[in-house]
Amino acid sequence: MKTRYTVRYASHPQDVKTYDTERLRTSFLIDALFLSDEVTLVYSTIDRMIVGGAMPVNERLPLEAIDPLKAPFFLHRRELGVFNLSPGIGRVQVGDTSFELGFKEALYLGAGDRAVTFESVDPACPAKFYFNSAVAHKSCPDQKVTKADALSVEMGSLETSNHRVVNKMIVNQVLETCQLQMGLTELKPGSVWNTMPPHTHSRRMEVYCYFEVPDEQVVCHFMGEPTQTRPVWMKGEQAVLSPEWSIHAAAATSNYSFIWGMGGENLDYGDQDFIQPTDLR
Repeated sequence: MKTRYTVRYASHPQDVKTYDTERLRTSFLIDALFLSDEVTLVYSTIDRMIVGGAMPVNERLPLEAIDPLKAPFFLHRRELGVFNLSPGIGRVQVGDTSFELGFKEALYLGAGDRAVTFESVDPACPAKFYFNSAVAHKSCPDQKVTKADALSVEMGSLETSNHRVVNKMIVNQVLETCQLQMGLTELKPGSVWNTMPPHTHSRRMEVYCYFEVPDEQVVCHFMGEPTQTRPVWMKGEQAVLSPEWSIHAAAATSNYSFIWGMGGENLDYGDQDFIQPTDLR
């Protein structure tokens, strides 16, 4: 078996107030996504989201139906959004259909009983497949998505250190999904703050995966209730779970990029409850 997985349970906001640093990181941080010739999965009971990474080097890696799914195929009652976070070209085989993904390209796969495998075109420069999977009650068509297909919005400014481009890629304005929504945000040089002003969305959870973080630089992700914020220090190619009651914002010691993924009952990207920065505690 080329898959390793863990299960993370949902936490009550009152309990999280008492978490020390290690408990906070154990509950929400996903610190090892890309292991050579392995698939790594975290099954979260927060909206039943699965967060995963696959880095095929010398082998083709199957997306296996882990035991908690109790299903014959991973996509039996799930949908999947995949991004390639490496300059190396990757190939995703879905049944009899093959998709090639370049750097920062995405693939949406709808629910259905078919085998999925990941492989790298060049083992010397392996692909790094990052993915989110949500429960799906209907099947939607598979589709590759590039930044050219995305709804891209330039936001923020250098003066407020949050000049960025939000690329909405796996969203209902671009393609049909059941509940999964994903996209790519790229911070401009000199900007370090994302998602300002911070917000919550009680109808869906979110996952952030930070990448293009230089080796000697770090990201400080802020989570928790607006008046009970908690920092999670992160490196590149790590992800963090954000419950529906939690804010999500970050600042880093360099500009960077991140993949955001959401699952829940509302597909409206603008369904957000904003918090004024001066109200944060």
